[in-house]
Amino acid sequence: MMIDAHQHFWLLKDRQGGWPPPELAAIHRDFLPPDLAPQFKDAGVEGTVLVQSLPSVEDTRFMLDLAEHTDFILGVVGWVDLKAADAPSVIARLARAPKLKGLRPMLQDISDDDWITDPALDPAIEAMQANSLVFDALVLPRHLGSLEIFARRYPDLSIVVDHGAKPVIAEGLYSEWRAPMQRLAALDNVWCKLSGLLTEKGDQKPQAVRPYAETILELFGPERTVWGSDWPVLDLAGDYAGWIAQCRAIVPEADHANVFGGNARRFYRL
Repeated sequence: MMIDAHQHFWLLKDRQGGWPPPELAAIHRDFLPPDLAPQFKDAGVEGTVLVQSLPSVEDTRFMLDLAEHTDFILGVVGWVDLKAADAPSVIARLARAPKLKGLRPMLQDISDDDWITDPALDPAIEAMQANSLVFDALVLPRHLGSLEIFARRYPDLSIVVDHGAKPVIAEGLYSEWRAPMQRLAALDNVWCKLSGLLTEKGDQKPQAVRPYAETILELFGPERTVWGSDWPVLDLAGDYAGWIAQCRAIVPEADHANVFGGNARRFYRL
């Protein structure tokens, strides 16, 4: 079963003038399940993990409602203010929805790069673990040191690095990214998504992402690398069928079953 482990749906009316801005015309509109279903049929994708794109509990409830009425949404990664006093109770309530599989703070948008190392997170992380939720890490390369501290503090928390930590492919900053990724990959509780790389390539050709994709596979192996599209953000730099074909050419055929579905099932307990 082929699973897209990272995609988004949204309604512009709920975003109150936030991202995406009008100049990103390709994605400045509503995106709902009927928009993605035709591409699934062509690509052979049978299920998805729907990931938050707004830092609000209301957005999480919106996604859980979509999941309840959409068979191909197998899991949802939502958002909770993890440092709020009521975070544990909010997490427990949301986790009553069987398709809630994880939470994702929008670390890339938080000015404090060490936000994730604050012990104030402890009650929320304990609540996540009590409710069998995983942690999606939306980080940039500058956060990787702090993410390593976090991952070591919570060795029983399953963590996945979204979009390979968004390496700065456009500027060729490979070694600065690879070294901290290697340290993270040494931790058994950390996985990585093969997603979101095309939008980091800048003006370069799609082939520029290959060394980074190959490094993700090398470091995390075929058992902890999870494929995702990052659709519809993907449409800013490529297309659904093209990204799948590019990744299929990079991932050894013997590992396709794991990377393109099996690992998503195991990580998110789909």
